[in-house]
Parts: sequence; structure tokens; C-alpha cells
Amino acid sequence: MSLKKSIAAIIGIALLFACGSARQATKSAEEQADAKLVAQKLDARQYTIDITYMMPQAGPSKPVDNYSIKVDGENFESWLPYAGRATGVPYGGGKGLTFKDTIDEYKDSGWDGDKRVITMTVSNDEDTYTYILTVFDNGSATLNVNARNRDSISYNGNMVLKKD
Repeated sequence: MSLKKSIAAIIGIALLFACGSARQATKSAEEQADAKLVAQKLDARQYTIDITYMMPQAGPSKPVDNYSIKVDGENFESWLPYAGRATGVPYGGGKGLTFKDTIDEYKDSGWDGDKRVITMTVSNDEDTYTYILTVFDNGSATLNVNARNRDSISYNGNMVLKKD
């Protein structure tokens, strides 16, 4: 009787490990598909990063919603909240980090392990901005924005991964 229970327990444990391994294999396939999609979007310069968290130089960090940056070839859209000190900008803060313009310079470092660093320079009538975007193969991203007339600010977010 106890031999049957032991065999049943061993079979049960083996089945649990087999199910866990199958789930891990499926997850790995999903992760691989996401990594491929991230690479395709970066290579095509057609992507949107939804911003979920802002981290100003001074003051508290906080979660944010409905903000993003978008790269569409040479076109750039920045819809970001800003908190920090600005000098030499129009009264009331001007456009801040909310504008559409053309990318002046775009540098892609290529893959370094599981991440890629992209540096973009964009100028408008108010300032010149350097956006340093680090995108990981799972789509998560960090963004640092530097400007001549504003304090630097950082953001966290995720690439929009719509699978067609």
C-alpha cells in the first residue's frame, strides 16, 4: 500500500515539473516573439513608448498616465510632462516637452546584450533637446531628456507592442 502511494507521489511530482517546464517554454517563446517585435520596430524607426513614470531632478518621482514619445521615420512627437527649472523659455513655460518636429540627429548603438540605446537630437523654436532612450528586448524603456534651457528629467515606460 505505501509503495503504491510513493509511486503515485513520484508520478504526481514528475507531472508538476513537466507542466512547469512546458509553461516556461511557452513563456520563452512569447518573450522571443516580443524581442523580435521590439527589434523590428526599432530597425524600422516606427515605434511609440508609453510613459508610466517621471523622475525630475528635484522633487518627487511619480506615476503618470497618457504620455508618450513617438518616432515615425524622421518625425518625432513628444507628449511628456515636465517638472523642473527652466531658463530663457517663454512666459508660462512654453511648449515644454509637448511638441512635434523633425529629428535632427539619430544614433542607434545596436544591441548590447538585451538593450539598445538610441540618442536623438530635436530642435524647435524654444530649445534643443537630446532624448536618450534605452529599450530592452522585452519592450521596457528608460528615457533621459536633456535640454539647453531646462533641467534634465527621466522617465520609465514601455514600447507599444501591437502584434499584427
